[in-house]
Amino acid sequence: MTGRLGILGYPLGHTLSPVIHQAALKELGIDGTFEAWPTPPEQLPAALRTLRAPDHLGASVTIPHKQAVTPALDSLDAWASEIGAVNCIVNRGGELHGYNTDAGGFIRALKEEAAFDPAGASAVLLGAGGAARAAAFALRKAGVSRLTIANRTPERAEALAAELRRGRFRPEAVELDRDALADAVPYADLIVNATSVGMTGGGAADTSPVTAELISDRALAYDLVYAPPVTPFLQEAEQAGARAVGGLSMLVYQGAEAFTLWTGKPAPVGVMFAAARAAIKARH
Repeated sequence: MTGRLGILGYPLGHTLSPVIHQAALKELGIDGTFEAWPTPPEQLPAALRTLRAPDHLGASVTIPHKQAVTPALDSLDAWASEIGAVNCIVNRGGELHGYNTDAGGFIRALKEEAAFDPAGASAVLLGAGGAARAAAFALRKAGVSRLTIANRTPERAEALAAELRRGRFRPEAVELDRDALADAVPYADLIVNATSVGMTGGGAADTSPVTAELISDRALAYDLVYAPPVTPFLQEAEQAGARAVGGLSMLVYQGAEAFTLWTGKPAPVGVMFAAARAAIKARH
């Protein structure tokens, strides 16, 4: 098997995807490359046309394209269709098939890396973008009893909450500010940061979306951001005495699922973790 893989997003200065996937390709002896393809929104249609070429196996998709790519694809898997966001594209004979591996990777990270079972838990989700959507739908399927979605634009939080409401599952939507969070965060078993706040190279790298005085010491704080390894949000959680876990595990687990979709081979997860940790250590 030979072919090109890459990640579509903009900007891509923070991404570890080329590191972990190139290590996986090398480990399995696959003659392929995984590259960073910085793609501003206006260049996305052209990038997707290129992805249909015979020498392209597929691509990862990240901010800000996870929702924007969906209309241009030939099919969506059940998760991608339900969530309305794609983070993995597979090229099969010139047809582009969209998948969402974020959802499964997120739950696997909670259970295997954080030893946390979401069933019956009360959760607060910070953010309402593509990654947040995957986490929200995954948490519903995993059986959380209560979910509060907080976003700086409360209308986006409400729109996501409305999509999720089913039967007795009635998520709440609030604005991402201290007063609104004070009614939910202190009572949460799980707090998930699905915003880019705290991300290296982002516009708010030194900021946390929630502070220590609101976080219960019995909570798990999970940050989808993986660079830096300990974000300001995780620092606040540790200060509160809560357990704090960064997003590297989700990155690797969703990437492993995508790798198998592209190659048909079981992903060498241990190799991917080692490559990611070495790259983070070198950067930080």
